[in-house]
Amino acid sequence: MVASRQTALAGADFDTWLNTLQVQWPSAQIDLIRRAYTRSGEPELAVADLLADLGMDPETVAAALLHEPVTAGLLSLSVLREEFGSAIARMVDGLIKLDAIGELHQSSRHVGRQLESLRKMLLAMAQDLRVVLIRLAMQLHNLRQLGPASVDEQQRIARETLDVFSPLANRLGIGRLKWEMEDLALRYLDPPVYKQIAVALEQRRADRERYITQAMDELRDHLQEAQIHAEVSGRVKHIYSIWRKMQRKKLSFEQIFDVRAIRVMVDTVNDCYAALGVAHTLWNHIHQEFDDYIAHPKPNGYQSLHTAVVGPEGRTLEVQIRTADMHRHAELGVAAHWHYKESGGGAVGGAALQQMAWLRQMLESQGGAEDDDDDLLERFKAEALNDRVYAITPKGTIVELPQGATPLDFAYHVHTEVGHRCRGAKVNGRIVPLTYELKTGQQVDVLTAKTGGPSRDWLSPHLGYAKSNRARAKIRQWFIQQDQEKSIAVGRTALEREFQRLGARHLKLDKVAERLGFARPDELFATIGHSALTTSQVIARIQDWLPPPAVAADISQIPVRKPKMVEAGKDDVHIRGVGHLLTQMAHCCQPAPFEPIAGYITQGRGVTIHRQDCANLLALANQHSERIIEVSWGETPATYPVDIMIVAHDRSGLLRDITSILANEQVNVLGANTLTDRLTSIARMGLTLEITDVLQLSRVLEKISQLRNVMEAYRKT
Repeated sequence: MVASRQTALAGADFDTWLNTLQVQWPSAQIDLIRRAYTRSGEPELAVADLLADLGMDPETVAAALLHEPVTAGLLSLSVLREEFGSAIARMVDGLIKLDAIGELHQSSRHVGRQLESLRKMLLAMAQDLRVVLIRLAMQLHNLRQLGPASVDEQQRIARETLDVFSPLANRLGIGRLKWEMEDLALRYLDPPVYKQIAVALEQRRADRERYITQAMDELRDHLQEAQIHAEVSGRVKHIYSIWRKMQRKKLSFEQIFDVRAIRVMVDTVNDCYAALGVAHTLWNHIHQEFDDYIAHPKPNGYQSLHTAVVGPEGRTLEVQIRTADMHRHAELGVAAHWHYKESGGGAVGGAALQQMAWLRQMLESQGGAEDDDDDLLERFKAEALNDRVYAITPKGTIVELPQGATPLDFAYHVHTEVGHRCRGAKVNGRIVPLTYELKTGQQVDVLTAKTGGPSRDWLSPHLGYAKSNRARAKIRQWFIQQDQEKSIAVGRTALEREFQRLGARHLKLDKVAERLGFARPDELFATIGHSALTTSQVIARIQDWLPPPAVAADISQIPVRKPKMVEAGKDDVHIRGVGHLLTQMAHCCQPAPFEPIAGYITQGRGVTIHRQDCANLLALANQHSERIIEVSWGETPATYPVDIMIVAHDRSGLLRDITSILANEQVNVLGANTLTDRLTSIARMGLTLEITDVLQLSRVLEKISQLRNVMEAYRKT
């Protein structure tokens, strides 16, 4: 529906609006909507108009009109039920529950509230899918009216749209709403990019229209010669989809070939493939740019043939081929399958029933102790966005997995015990690592051991073993069932090893436990041992606050000047007592941001910044305590140097594997020193790395530790 129609609706009365509709409702149904309109006071007809344009039944339109007076307290649900019936009352009640979507999106830092909001939303949707269609229409109307709002409000609603509403429209197959919502959201989230693409489209519009007309005429003539009845039209490429393709494939606007696109509408499925043959005979097709969504529909039911060809004048051109029914479903999704019965009951088609089954399945799969609070939200986003891959078992069974799934995810999907005993996998007959990302159509053969269980490394998110929530939940549950004392010992060892690797040996574990909300350190250790909490998560919570190390006790006894805070120019620390002095990081201990530090006034070289537990600083403090000054971190540098040590059994390719990890993590190597004992074949590698923060250092050390033959990797102190 074009904007001019929406503008005309502003201030229009019921009869004026009714005369503009393309649908013909019986008089009894018109009377129902008229009563809802009258009961609503002065309602906004734009949402009702969108629903009518989607072909929704009069009950749905009436519920949309009655939502506002109920939420405003002008009309109770009991009165509504008496006047309009239980079906409309249930829809309005469901709409009120869907108001939790705003809370869901804004409470991302409060996982419990977020989960409850999402459950309310899914429950309302699963009970009557029509409520989500009303809510989608309301969201699109909000976006259309967003111009006068503040920038913060515009971006909040736009982000909410891309995070929740457009994925919902996508899952339900309602392309007519999805594309406009995404374009409007991008307009408010990134105005310069939106304007740049819009201007580029407008500048090339005349040339594009001339070219499309030429291509359509040429294809239409050949289809007629083949006696295929078809409607050929130009297809509008939406701004948001262009931007997504530019981002995903790192292309410029000029490299996006499907800005030039045509659509072919035929009568039957056989005609679709016949028309495809005509197009491929007429123009050379690009092999890697063909998708058969008729034989393999998308999870939201979308069907069409997509192909890209080298069209007239040697320019690339996208061609979509579908039947009229496929096109109707692509535009309206489940709304195209909703049939209203004159008896007053709503009956839905197979596509709508399938979507409702999806929602109920998501709800029923929740509640187990093995689930993380945010698993439901993650699964909802993945499912709604259709981010799925389809792998095949050796017996030919198709397994549906989330995008990025690994052979380990596949194993746990087949059976929990298969996942626990998984030790390797073959993909299309070739052995691959368990971190390999599966692709649609690949055959996976899981290699298992007779006994044993999962590895705790499988739960490290940055190692990439398990991507699906199902697999992670099963692995966590396995460790929870193990002996509690063993879990405590494993957790303590893991945390102490992490602190040692990061050069933070003197952290007090009871204070760390208290910071993370545990009454005793053993509870923290057990949680880590169960793999419900990772050492990386612990480091993230305490990196901006580190307790004074035990070895730094001598520093606390040294008299330190404490006048007012003075910022030292553009340095990375604040110096107490002296301003505008040259500062430099001590090479002996190389302090990292947020570690406890102290300054030493040198002769002629400004202030040298040391870690408080630095042995050299302690020695200097004993000799020249008057030169020790108190400093604190100011603006954190983008990167800082850190010395690490790697001890490993020497082998061919070891250095290559280490540098590969550093390259993938975008870590620069400032210096390297390697010494190998020829008798024992033990190699010691000292590297100076340039890293951004302690979390990155922890991640790098853990990945290096996982390499074959590596005995240990730690930070030098």
